[in-house]
Amino acid sequence: MFNNILLAVDGSEHALNAAKVAAGMARDLKSEVLRIVIVVDPVPSFLGEPNFQNAINARMKEAHAIQDAALEAVGEIPGEIHIEILEGSPAEVILTVADTRKNDLIVMGSRGLGRLAGALLGSQSQKVVRHAACPVLIVR
Repeated sequence: MFNNILLAVDGSEHALNAAKVAAGMARDLKSEVLRIVIVVDPVPSFLGEPNFQNAINARMKEAHAIQDAALEAVGEIPGEIHIEILEGSPAEVILTVADTRKNDLIVMGSRGLGRLAGALLGSQSQKVVRHAACPVLIVR
């Protein structure tokens, strides 16, 4: 049923809970692929060197820490795990990856690490739910 799952993580508690749920589903359903997507903010080009490179290095270090935490939460699954670290608006990137990779399901936390939060769901979660072409599972 859900053979190609996209898991969006940002390091928040809700995202790590989503990782555990997505992994459980992947195990139970014997999914072929669990794709972990981490979205980082673009680095402004006006920073100039060496600040530009320092900002990129800091973002990548943070993304790899999120990746490590997500992989620990996921544990062993029967299928493949693919990881993508991408720049941009989280909702837009998640939707683009889901469409491009033909994901059957998107799993993400209800609240992320964003500065502004929506009333019931985080603003990025709301956008994904509204615009996704596949089912979306929001985890607390």
